[in-house]
Amino acid sequence: MNKTKITILGGGSWATALVKILSEKDISIRWWVRNKENADFICQNKRNPNYLSDVLINPDKVEITSEINKAIDGTDYVLMAIPSAFLKNSLADLDENLLKNKKIISAIKGIIPESNQLICEFLHEIYQIPFSDLLVITGPCHAEEVALEKLSYLTISCQKIENAVDFSNHLNCKYIRTQNSNDIYGTEYAAVLKNIYAIASGIAHGLHYGDNYQAVLISNAIQEIKRFIDIVHPIKRDINDSSYLGDLLVTAYSQFSRNRTLGNMIGKGYSVKSALLEMNMIAEGYYGTRCIYQLNQKYKADLPIAQAVYHILYDKTSPALEFTLLAEKLR
Repeated sequence: MNKTKITILGGGSWATALVKILSEKDISIRWWVRNKENADFICQNKRNPNYLSDVLINPDKVEITSEINKAIDGTDYVLMAIPSAFLKNSLADLDENLLKNKKIISAIKGIIPESNQLICEFLHEIYQIPFSDLLVITGPCHAEEVALEKLSYLTISCQKIENAVDFSNHLNCKYIRTQNSNDIYGTEYAAVLKNIYAIASGIAHGLHYGDNYQAVLISNAIQEIKRFIDIVHPIKRDINDSSYLGDLLVTAYSQFSRNRTLGNMIGKGYSVKSALLEMNMIAEGYYGTRCIYQLNQKYKADLPIAQAVYHILYDKTSPALEFTLLAEKLR
């Protein structure tokens, strides 16, 4: 029986973590790392020089290349773990015919900045991939804890639930548990929104608000997420599920959260520009904030926290003033 072949696109921490997870199974893995020097380094040293460098890459299981078409040709699954702001450019040299009859999985918790599209919407429109072949990975799972083999939970979503179940089997291992959903819109939007609220949590921490305030802030945040996704994609869902509430909690509170880190720096007085420059990883919430603000001009959900973050990031309003005004709107 032929081994399942899975290609992972991306050279960051989450891509590295996914390589580690999939290496637990008897499958064939190709890993596309765009920068050739980094790809060569990983081949020679069995480690990613820039992210999760303690993770050992098994060369007997993982074929590493900087040629995207070589990476994708002949595989069964293509798993994308590229920051949303760079996805279009990263796929520029891709032969789209190579994506035909493959299952495409997005592990990108972001939104296309130029078009305000979810990743699955973008892939469906540009590459004509049927929604039944598009999957989404979400859930409270920081790459740093995967590297440490801390027990973590992922949700695999697909409109064709059998495809989600099949791919879940490749992820389940001693430190990864999975569940399945057909709510690709809700889980994707929730993954975008939680990054915005993590920035808010970080700003609050930088402004020296306490744990009591943080608890109210995040309880209001999950209500905002519910209001937005219930308008955009009104189906029956449990907002307390780990793919919604759990992902929000870990992103808002964890020391590993880059979105919380960005917010904390801004709350402490960094300009948005200087905070972004100082971070060595992408905070998806920076781009997601503007996209959700623009989308909400149409949907008109009540999102006072997300709106406050937008004013701070893009209108350059005072974080202290914005959070003083926000405090009167929280319940």
